[in-house]
Amino acid sequence: MWLERLLHPRVIQRTEAWRDELGRLPDPPDLAVNEVPLLYEAGAESRFDAVVVITAPRELRAERAGDRLDERERRLIPDEEKVSRADFAYVNDGSLEELDAFVADVVRRLTG
Repeated sequence: MWLERLLHPRVIQRTEAWRDELGRLPDPPDLAVNEVPLLYEAGAESRFDAVVVITAPRELRAERAGDRLDERERRLIPDEEKVSRADFAYVNDGSLEELDAFVADVVRRLTG
């Protein structure tokens, strides 16, 4: 898509500049997080030390996305493949507390 070809290089450049800025801080953070909705589709996973995939059952995604889901899913790598390629994966079909616990565990493992 022409818009992705236009935007992706700029997003990558800005992300790399941000990471460089963090690295120059007197006390850089132990962890920096980027949300990349089309990470695998863009072939960008190698730019990161670890990948976390959070997905949800199709029914829940359909409820959230409405009619746009079918169109969007045709362009995406299936969730099963994303989960198998990720370093950490979570199916977000439970409570906010369960999601928070998953995120806390990932942060602990990555910074520990």
